[in-house]
Amino acid sequence: MNTVWVIAAVMLSAAAAITMFRLLAGPSTLDRLVALDTLIAVAMCGIGTWAAFSLDTTVTYSLTALALISFVGSVSVARFRVPDIEKLPPRRKRQ
Repeated sequence: MNTVWVIAAVMLSAAAAITMFRLLAGPSTLDRLVALDTLIAVAMCGIGTWAAFSLDTTVTYSLTALALISFVGSVSVARFRVPDIEKLPPRRKRQ
């Protein structure tokens, strides 16, 4: 059964590393926002895995807090985001 926990830890670590690369190298703010949401989801999976491994349910309250904070943060950033300047097409002159 220990191999299952080791495999889960390795896969979660790999997912976090790949997500951190996308978070740092994302060409736009929306790419970074999606990467941040994914990183929070990976952290939530890690906390859930730890709760299953240690048989300790006191850490599950942090899952609820992370879910609520990440949802509110994602919605507010998506709502009030300023478009990337370098990605906008050039404006045409009206005749």
